[in-house]
Amino acid sequence: MFAATILTLYPDMFPGPLGQSLSGRALSEGKWSLETRQIRDHASDRHRSVDDTPAGGGAGMVLRADILAAAIDAATRPDDDRPRLLMSPRGRPLTQARVRELAAGPGALIVCGRFEGVDQRVIEARALEEVSIGDYILSGGEIAAITLLDAVVRLLPGVMGNQESGETESFETGLLEHPHYTRPADFEGRGIPEVLTSGNHRKIADWRLAEAMALTQARRPDLWDAYLAAHPPKPPRPPRRKRQDPPAST
Repeated sequence: MFAATILTLYPDMFPGPLGQSLSGRALSEGKWSLETRQIRDHASDRHRSVDDTPAGGGAGMVLRADILAAAIDAATRPDDDRPRLLMSPRGRPLTQARVRELAAGPGALIVCGRFEGVDQRVIEARALEEVSIGDYILSGGEIAAITLLDAVVRLLPGVMGNQESGETESFETGLLEHPHYTRPADFEGRGIPEVLTSGNHRKIADWRLAEAMALTQARRPDLWDAYLAAHPPKPPRPPRRKRQDPPAST
């Protein structure tokens, strides 16, 4: 079973959205587990301080290495081979490929950063993998951790009712997903593309691929370039030579 452990200064933020919909139902059915731990429990002074001023000066505060290390050690089980993730804006961008790797594993220990950052020494000493969910700044890593876990849990066996749905979504094929339509057949004068009601599954598949390719090229040139690199166009076949009949005998 996928087991997630969250180290945070705000444990009441969990499960939050993870307690609803697909992830919430899977959690109640025991298809994955969620444990939250308070980093502040490992503070040693009477104020339960977990941060201090940055070495060298500067704005803000930094999460202390000794306190976070103690929290990580206390949360690590014997023979625990789960990856240790630190939600951080300077981390490697989270991709669907990494999400699939995590979903296939035993779980994850996730550290939710706060303040200006985390002491670099604990990142190195506890082999934390820094992960980013986008090029923007949040107040802390909790929302990022929820985002990561939502992406992972839906891929766990038995969570999604229709496995094909997950296999055709954006990023799974390297392309953005094609447009979707449903009833009514007419919405404010806008109809459904005729090909989708034709019943011709080959034409429908070709239309969806063409739309996905066009959307990706227009909106995500980076994904489009990667897709082209992974799917180079096939060289055209040489034209067939016309069969020549032997000359008629005289």
